[in-house]
Amino acid sequence: AETPFSIAPDPRYLYMSKQHREALAHLIYGINRDGGFVLLTGEVGTGKTTVCRCFLEQIPENCDVAFIFNPKLTAEELLSTICDELRIERPASNTSVKLFVDRINTYLLDAHAKSRRTVLIIDEAQNLSPLPQ
Repeated sequence: AETPFSIAPDPRYLYMSKQHREALAHLIYGINRDGGFVLLTGEVGTGKTTVCRCFLEQIPENCDVAFIFNPKLTAEELLSTICDELRIERPASNTSVKLFVDRINTYLLDAHAKSRRTVLIIDEAQNLSPLPQ
């Protein structure tokens, strides 16, 4: 009844092996803790993106999510995309990393004060470029 393959992984078709259940449990544990990072790694094709999409379906109501699909961006583009995903207002012509960081920081402090959690998922994070020195 459906096309067997699509560009976007569909979590309905995820086979939850022991490793997938453990990965999902770590992501859920991470969202329920006060701050920190969770790193999900694995070989190409093992289902990391699909596990992340499954995780997105289980995120609590008090969470705001920014999901970055293509991290092959400049620092300015990455921060701009994060602002777009979290609906953070900023001047349209801005290219200042400092302004982006300041706006994101203000957003995070405000969200924390409102007992909201913010989740940033960067798929294919190994493709991030190091910041220039």
